[in-house]
Amino acid sequence: MTVIFHIDGGLGKHIMATALLKVIRNNHKKDKVYVVCAYPDVFKHNPAVDRVFKNGEHGSFYADYIQGKESSCKLYYNDPYTQSDFILNQKHLLVIWAEQYGLVYNGETPQIYLTQSEIDYFSPFYNTDKPILAIQPNGGPTNQGFNYSWTRDIPEAVVLSVIEEFKDSYTIVHIKREDQKQYPDTLHALDNFRSIAILLQLSEKRLLIDSFAMHLATAYNLKSTVCWSTTIPEVFGYDMHDNIKANKFTLQASFPNNLYQPFSLAQDITTCPYSKLEDIFDTESIINSIKQ
Repeated sequence: MTVIFHIDGGLGKHIMATALLKVIRNNHKKDKVYVVCAYPDVFKHNPAVDRVFKNGEHGSFYADYIQGKESSCKLYYNDPYTQSDFILNQKHLLVIWAEQYGLVYNGETPQIYLTQSEIDYFSPFYNTDKPILAIQPNGGPTNQGFNYSWTRDIPEAVVLSVIEEFKDSYTIVHIKREDQKQYPDTLHALDNFRSIAILLQLSEKRLLIDSFAMHLATAYNLKSTVCWSTTIPEVFGYDMHDNIKANKFTLQASFPNNLYQPFSLAQDITTCPYSKLEDIFDTESIINSIKQ
């Protein structure tokens, strides 16, 4: 049988999908498994997949893998984001995703496979005389439209307090987009996500958000402090981390132009239901979590 696993969405969703790929492979041990996706580098060297195709660069895929083989072809192509259990925060995303395909999720975690050549090449970029604290206080794609979203990111005042607390004892490496703020007393991480996987393995401590680096840390069993503004770890996260949820709103929330969920991950600052951004999280709780 030919099994095709099609993935849409961002980098974090792709990294999470490697956990589901493990489930698919366990149910199709003797079959050919092909992945069609936007971020093929996520699946590089993964033994669970036979070949990866990038969206829009898949050549004559239908003629090569489907035409005339329909009876022996299985297509896993459903978006879990459209399911009631996801929209209403009833189950973890991986549970929902597996159930869509008639599969059972048993706690599998993401897997990213690096070569020794990659490790040897990227590790020297993070060679410092102090232990590393890796931080990703902001997320989102480059086309997000603004460089801070209160619904996902850690407020600047909180980040500056963390930096002030740890800058003397740690080399703080900042994972960020080019258009996002570079914090003082930090080094800018390399942009290649596979190099960031190596950075996380070299780090001693990590402060992350609901974004791709959190899924990468999970792939290497690296317990991290993860801050959750409006999304929740019960749907997107992992129990291994110290998951810190946002404080209760200090203002009346409004939900303009939102259909099924209160907020999006890229939300205008005018919708923020906090009188001050630093009210979103308890800074002391975050610092204490990192210290543990």
